[in-house]
Amino acid sequence: MSEVSRRQILASGAIGVAGFATAISAQTAQANTQNPPEPQATVNPNGRFASKVVLITGATSGIGEATARAFAAEGATVHFCGRREALGEQVAQSIRDAGGNATYQRADVRVEDEVHAFTQRCVEQYGRIDIAFNNAGIESSPSLIADRPLEDWMDVMMTNATGVFLSMKHEIPYMLRQGGGVIVNNASVSSHVGFATIAPYSASKHAVLSLTKVAALEYADRNIRVNSIAPGAVDTPMLRRALAAWNTDFETVSQDYPIQRIVIPEEIARSVMFLCSDDASCITGMDLDATGGYLTK
Repeated sequence: MSEVSRRQILASGAIGVAGFATAISAQTAQANTQNPPEPQATVNPNGRFASKVVLITGATSGIGEATARAFAAEGATVHFCGRREALGEQVAQSIRDAGGNATYQRADVRVEDEVHAFTQRCVEQYGRIDIAFNNAGIESSPSLIADRPLEDWMDVMMTNATGVFLSMKHEIPYMLRQGGGVIVNNASVSSHVGFATIAPYSASKHAVLSLTKVAALEYADRNIRVNSIAPGAVDTPMLRRALAAWNTDFETVSQDYPIQRIVIPEEIARSVMFLCSDDASCITGMDLDATGGYLTK
């Protein structure tokens, strides 16, 4: 795909999963490992995550949804949550319609009783939690620190940081009982650098990185691996809202990244799956840079 045509797709907002994959497939195949992957069209019940039970928070859209679909396509049983019930049921049904195994449960990661009920139901229904992807998160509206209402700060911190803490708090005991497991927390490029006007988001993601390292140290000798992943700009509804708030667009933002494009959710999903696979058996306490080179600048 030429640079011009790719930029046209970015600028037109057609970088969604189906749209971008269609655009790629219409071009002549190239040996370029930076090309985004095409979504897996069929479910393989004997795939590399067959017999695994995967718990995902915040999977009604974006990265969480793509990861739920990717795990299900590789044979995993997926139990996920989110606050938007209609959308959650729709995602779960579409995964089942494709031949996968997925269930949705409404849960707000800011509320401990709901997080507990979410993890408990997964174990009651499927017997275990092999993998947990703590993905739920929200963005910050742009504002200077001195102008930031406390309720905005608390909402972002409770969702992004406390939500990860509560999720691990209730996932880990089940993993200890069954002899181990894998946890991946969704951090961010904002875990490593500061971006003006989004203090709550940046602080919350720095907290995710610290929680990941602490949990990895606490449970490494109990056969629980804990890592995080740091996406940069990923084409999700959250990014689209943020770009609108900042009055910018995909093409402009893509120029900040060495790969010169916006990442799609499937790429993050595959990176999460790597961290959860046996190929990463010796990796714990690491934050995987999935920014497309931003953090190497």
